[in-house]
Order: sequence, then C-alpha cells, then structure tokens
Amino acid sequence: MTQKKINRNKLKSQRKGDSRAKAIPEYTAGGITFRQVEGGKVEFLLMQDHRSRWTIPKGHVESGETLEQTALREMQEEAGLTKLNIIDRLDKVHFFYRREGKLIFMTTFIFLIEALDPDEPLVLEDTEWVLDLKWFPAEQARALIEYKGTKLLLDMSVAKLKEMGLNV
Repeated sequence: MTQKKINRNKLKSQRKGDSRAKAIPEYTAGGITFRQVEGGKVEFLLMQDHRSRWTIPKGHVESGETLEQTALREMQEEAGLTKLNIIDRLDKVHFFYRREGKLIFMTTFIFLIEALDPDEPLVLEDTEWVLDLKWFPAEQARALIEYKGTKLLLDMSVAKLKEMGLNV
C-alpha cells in the first residue's frame, strides 16, 4: 500500500469562482473498522458524535503523518483500539462546512480496518465530541448511519469483505 504525506497547499484551485479556491483545505483520515466475532460473523464499529449521529472514527492529519498513521491513531484515541490492521484504502469524501465564520473544504480519507482482537475493549475518549461507541452488524450499522457518504463507504466495505469470503 502506498503511503502518502499530505501537502496542505496542493488542493488550492486555480479556477475563478470555484468555492474550493475560497475555502481553507483540511484533511482527515479514519476508517470503517470491523471485527470477526463468534461464528465468523462481522460487526462494524460506529461512534456517536456530538450531534448524536452515528458515524465512524476519524480525525485531522497531523504534520508529518501519513494518512494510514492518522487513521490508526484516531482509532486508538477515539475508541482505544490498538490491535489493528489496514486492509485497504476505500475512498475519500469531500464536503464543505463553516467553522467560526470560515469556509472549510474537508477531504476525508477512509480505510477498511480490521480489529485483530475481537475482545479488545472499547475505551470511549474523554471528550465532548464522542458520546458513545458500539459494534453493530452490517444491516443495523447501515440503518443507524445518517451521513450519505459514510453509508456508501460501509456498503463498499461490506462488498469487499464478502469478496474476501467473510460472513457479513
């Protein structure tokens, strides 16, 4: 797998009138994390954010970090998971949002990550941004996720795991 370092200035657009040219680029990485439980059944980790919406752990890329390092660090910080293996880079998601009156153009890189120890306890990060963490079967996880892009990434993960012969 290729490891890339983010060039924070690379995303600036040259086109006039393009909203991205006026926005501040930011980069995050995270993952669709799964584990295999009794009987080989697969469950997915979801995090309930500060808006009570179920999503996936992710966070900002720190200086000098690769995208993969960021995704693994965020899993450890937000969920307490340390025994992880990145299976594949799934995709990236772009979106705009406002913070303190500034337009932000966010790019989030998402990886498919396996939790190698299905019994490793989840440890909720002590922050106002994360309300809860739980493992869910694919169908229930899909029903809980409100963010369209995250739901599509879960679908990609399910398809990939089925191709690998896992019981999703």
